[in-house]
Amino acid sequence: MAIPFSWRQLSYFVATAEQGSTLRASEKLHVSQPAVSVAIGQLEQAFGQKLFVRRHAQGVDLTPFGRRKLAEVRHLIAHGNAVMGAGEDGEIAGDLEVGVFTTLAPAYAPGLMRAFSAAHPSVRVRMREERLDQIHRDLADGVVELALLYELDTIGEMARIPLGAMRPYALLAEDHPLADQPQVSLTALAQEPFVLIDLPHSRDYFLSLFRMVGAMPEQLVRCTSLETVRGMVAHGLGCSVLVTRPYGDHSHDGRRLVCRPLAEAVPLQRVIIGSSARAPMTRAAEAFVETAKAYFRGRLPQEGVE
Repeated sequence: MAIPFSWRQLSYFVATAEQGSTLRASEKLHVSQPAVSVAIGQLEQAFGQKLFVRRHAQGVDLTPFGRRKLAEVRHLIAHGNAVMGAGEDGEIAGDLEVGVFTTLAPAYAPGLMRAFSAAHPSVRVRMREERLDQIHRDLADGVVELALLYELDTIGEMARIPLGAMRPYALLAEDHPLADQPQVSLTALAQEPFVLIDLPHSRDYFLSLFRMVGAMPEQLVRCTSLETVRGMVAHGLGCSVLVTRPYGDHSHDGRRLVCRPLAEAVPLQRVIIGSSARAPMTRAAEAFVETAKAYFRGRLPQEGVE
């Protein structure tokens, strides 16, 4: 029985979804635009449903059916590339798309990518530095196969592989009165201007720590990057609570920061690899997970990691 679609048609579908138009897809693939349009039409006929909604002179948008199919097709292509690219010695090859949460990326992504490239030089890894909500969408849509992020119950359905855990800590300016204490309570921090990392999910997590102790900062200073939070604290514009701790306790402009344990017993924040709950991992993805486990084993406490 003949398969109702070809590898070429699937590749044209993915390129069109990525580029947002058949014209840009054709330019990327170095083929004619009619060839891409015909391939998309043939796929839609084979599936019996539309993959795209055409917008006059503005490209195309994926339909809900198209978004579901894109995830499946990406995994199919990744598996096919892995099979075709594997050598006789079993070397793992192919492409791998990895999303990394923005606050984790600077501290851990470069070293992890280097370790993986050294272990598996035939795998082409493309990293996307993203916020948690975008990572969730990209995993669901098949844009990325794996994601490095913090574990939060609010980020939707995914398979979760624990890598280690971090303990939230108080961040203070060097000359802040609380910096002399061996540990700092959330109740005391709630009385100060609080510099909040104002990203979806992240802000909810940090504010939830204060709810646990029945206190809430009245004055919030909102920032959208880890380094800006650290800079605002270093200049005495407030205190903060963070999980990621970059190497060297200094702000971007060189001012010294003080990190202190929290007095309250708050839950550890686990670092995980997320993957699609519906699709099996490719060999390249499995290899990346093993590299990540080894990489974080010497860098993070392994509480809750089997």
